Amino acid sequence: MKKYDDMTDNEKKIIVNNYYHKQNKSFQQIAEDLQTYANKIRRDAIKFKIPIRDKSQAQKNALTTGSHKHPTKGTLRSDETKEKIGKGLINSWENLTPQELEDRRQKSRDQWNSLSKEEQQNMINSAIKAVRDTSKHGSKLEKYLLSELIKAGYRVDFHKEQILSNTKLQIDIFIPKLNTAIEVDGPSHFEPVWGADTLNRNIKYDNKKTGLLLGKGSVLIRIKQLRDFSPTRAKIIWDKLKDTIKEIENKFPDIDNRLITIEDN
Repeated sequence: MKKYDDMTDNEKKIIVNNYYHKQNKSFQQIAEDLQTYANKIRRDAIKFKIPIRDKSQAQKNALTTGSHKHPTKGTLRSDETKEKIGKGLINSWENLTPQELEDRRQKSRDQWNSLSKEEQQNMINSAIKAVRDTSKHGSKLEKYLLSELIKAGYRVDFHKEQILSNTKLQIDIFIPKLNTAIEVDGPSHFEPVWGADTLNRNIKYDNKKTGLLLGKGSVLIRIKQLRDFSPTRAKIIWDKLKDTIKEIENKFPDIDNRLITIEDN
């Protein structure tokens, strides 16, 4: 093969485009094949107006082709490190400007619209199944809190119907020793996620459950889950719940203070 420096501009353009786009090689790999420098290949690609992959695309391509190893794959992180990373992500989201949030929402809408009708329907069906499973077996946050309560030494009832006499209303989590109920309310309890009728029905059931529990002298802790589940957010909620339960253990609330709300913020 002719040396790269001896090629005409047209020959360089053809070979760089072939290596870069058709073979998905990086500038460094192309330079090694042509025995030249990566910066020279990059400058020529810009000169010949060859579309250049952005950093994200380049990293994805490098991982796919195996030219680079994933920096964290196979690496075991401590729980402390995971929590720091999670809190960092939460802070970055909470510090976004309204315009940045809208840009991300628009990107999500664009991604949804780019899916085929079949792909959209499959995702909707999966979401419906997940909601049904959650109603029967509990959400991720419920199961996380249940696990933490058990590890902390509390005896708890999970999704039990018999707590409220003569009703089939289930209590997410109940601590008999403290006469305390814990309800985890996802977005469908205060936003029309599944339509106005479903929201109104959920509000009606929640109000009925609240009245029955307070009427029998129980404490009701309602956890308002505003965002999707994540281990970091779950840990934050558990810390708040743990402190609240300790306060109840130390002094059972009077009748006017037995409805307690915890939010995941």
